[in-house]
Amino acid sequence: MRAISLIIALTAAISCKAALPELRFAWKQIDYIWDSSAQRETAVQNGLFVQANNLPLGLARWKNKLFVTVPRWKNGVASSLNYVDIDGAQDQPLKAYPSLKDNLVSDTAESLPSNSSIISVFRVFVDPCDRLWVMDSGLADIVGSPNQIAGPSVVIFDLNTNKLLHRYFFKVSDMKEDSFFANIVVDVDKDTCDNAFAYIPDLGGYGVVVYSLKQDDSWRISHHYFHFEPLAGSYKVGGIEFHWTDGVFALALSEPRENGYRTMFFHAFSSTKEFCVSTELLRNYTHIDKNEAFHDFKLLGDRGERTQSSASYYDTNTSVLFYTQINRDGVGCWNSNKPYTPGNNPLLFTDSKLFEFLNDLKVDEEGILWLLSDKLPRFLYKSLDPNEINFRIFSIKASDAIAGSTCE
Repeated sequence: MRAISLIIALTAAISCKAALPELRFAWKQIDYIWDSSAQRETAVQNGLFVQANNLPLGLARWKNKLFVTVPRWKNGVASSLNYVDIDGAQDQPLKAYPSLKDNLVSDTAESLPSNSSIISVFRVFVDPCDRLWVMDSGLADIVGSPNQIAGPSVVIFDLNTNKLLHRYFFKVSDMKEDSFFANIVVDVDKDTCDNAFAYIPDLGGYGVVVYSLKQDDSWRISHHYFHFEPLAGSYKVGGIEFHWTDGVFALALSEPRENGYRTMFFHAFSSTKEFCVSTELLRNYTHIDKNEAFHDFKLLGDRGERTQSSASYYDTNTSVLFYTQINRDGVGCWNSNKPYTPGNNPLLFTDSKLFEFLNDLKVDEEGILWLLSDKLPRFLYKSLDPNEINFRIFSIKASDAIAGSTCE
């Protein structure tokens, strides 16, 4: 009888163990699919491809494609916008999107070779209208010899045809001296595809730019909550200590509320607090009283110490906000139906090796949570070992990820 009880207890313990993300892709170094081996060799010789300088950062899924961005942190990034086949090999080379020709641009170029050319992309967004929204910073060799090849722009592709739909360059009034645009989220319903709004955080200039597709116009929003916290700018990841002053970076959109507008959750990278605002205010900001609007931005709460986050995504199926945990090598969550407290923001899973600097995450239309880790601090401040796995992409059902936690 005692043995049976022990077996039952062990079975219960195993069944209650939280599900862990599955490793889907892993690379020691990034390479691409080239037109020929000669093309690759020429790119290496000409400095267009320096393999050690290519680091994946952002992701987004559309059907059988998983988009993976490679920003031009350093010189020699062959292609900034790419994808892999969902069912392909774990270490498959990246496929440039929309083509290698559109991405293979010299770091010293003085202008865009064509309107569909891609310079440097951190994050992308797939909308319900089968469009890929790309925030192209236009800046090459960021930490080396920075070269602003083109102004920051929003680039939109039709995913069914792989054709460029539109490119919009930011106005001078959208930018500040220290502006840096590295993320984008899109507010649109599949029944009103023309009435789309993109929200782009300015982590260096502490603001948010709103772009209206229908109006083909943009405007800048400023607020104190877009700034970083002075006491939350210190990090230690992978044994490397560093200090960043990054402002608003992570944006996430809820489902439409009763009035038809969504809630935008946001936080600065160097912060442990979460805020929110209605997209009604963002869309109509140019027509409202700015002093009155100030109080429409709300503080939700604080996650607790060492909870800085690089990315967040709201899953409409579970009403849960997922976010990365940079200092804690993992992923956290918050059920939006509960108060925003440290106790309601659990660490779902953590691993200092597998999840070293989780840079981006997304939930796809099938309810799958995708995660990308890339050891960014080592890449920026030391060097990566080409003989070990440096970049990983994981997936897990969002509902499985929160099972048994306070986010369920």
